[in-house]
Amino acid sequence: MQLKITNQSPFAPLLLIAPFFLWGTAMVAMKGVIPDTTPLFMAGVRLVPAGVLILIAASMMGRPQPKGWAAWLWISLFALIDGALFQGFLAEGLVRTGAGLGSVMIDSQPLAVALLSGWLFGEIIGLWGGIGLAIGIVGISLIGLPDAWILSLLHGNMATVELSWQHLFQNGEWLMLLASLSMAVGTVLIGFICRYADPIVATGWHLILGGLPLFALSGMWESQQWVNIDLSGWMALAYSTIFGSAIAYGLFFYFASKGNLTSLSALTFLTPVFALLFGNLFLGEVLSSLQWVGVSLTLVSIYLINQRQEIAQGLTSFRQAWTSVNQTVTAEPLTTSDRIIRSLKAMGLIALPIKLQDSEVEGLPR
Repeated sequence: MQLKITNQSPFAPLLLIAPFFLWGTAMVAMKGVIPDTTPLFMAGVRLVPAGVLILIAASMMGRPQPKGWAAWLWISLFALIDGALFQGFLAEGLVRTGAGLGSVMIDSQPLAVALLSGWLFGEIIGLWGGIGLAIGIVGISLIGLPDAWILSLLHGNMATVELSWQHLFQNGEWLMLLASLSMAVGTVLIGFICRYADPIVATGWHLILGGLPLFALSGMWESQQWVNIDLSGWMALAYSTIFGSAIAYGLFFYFASKGNLTSLSALTFLTPVFALLFGNLFLGEVLSSLQWVGVSLTLVSIYLINQRQEIAQGLTSFRQAWTSVNQTVTAEPLTTSDRIIRSLKAMGLIALPIKLQDSEVEGLPR
């Protein structure tokens, strides 16, 4: 059995968005069960069973197992950074902050991915990609940062802003930012891992190897990890494990191995949108007016980043067509609207009706 996903598939856009939908809703599920369990145990439960499921699926698909010390070295590094550190920071931070806000902090990582990918792999962000990333950072800031912080900053009240920053870091957001950096480095590492191992198999092993230390630390530092978990809590953990880890990680790193890391990582701006929406639905987390503005800016940033090449090519084609029209010698001068229409016609975007002179009309058969 082979996994084959092409851009022509009608399900391709949904599959690209699926990991971020699953991650966002998994944050809500974990936040709901965290009062009844412990963070490191929850992180381990999310990783190890998911890794086993991915390896089973990879075996059924005929994916090769890693071979050689280089492959296992990269997978072990991947497990440490994107498995143990990322999920450990995330779970500990989730104890101290909301699902939506925590998701916003984590998903500030596309900027780091873009910079690292440009440095290591030569991926070009471009003007529109840079604008999209900047808008995205503003958007997720409006979504997640306290309204009082933003309003104080706009009014130049720096003393209040400083106090707000202290309150922000006391609530665990700095742990979420560390989780964000861990995920960014992990996303970039997949480019190296694919040189030595199958990406889906590597994803499964990195979840297992990353989850085992979390279980060990939970055994040393935590107690009563599962005593208070009821049926709904186990169902939430199962959802986070199967959908929020196994399926989401498998899809994400498969696409990361096949496409542009900056564009794929930029879609993580969708995760806080889903987390905030479902957090409002199931946990009663309410969006403010500023947060809704942030959601809108986030969607705009996703479009700019993922369509940056098409936008740049379209503007280049329009400028070339415009120049060509201006250089055309005509018997009568063209108005600006005529030039725009002819430029769009030259780009093949519209059909331009033929305008005949009176003398030509008279010469036509009647």
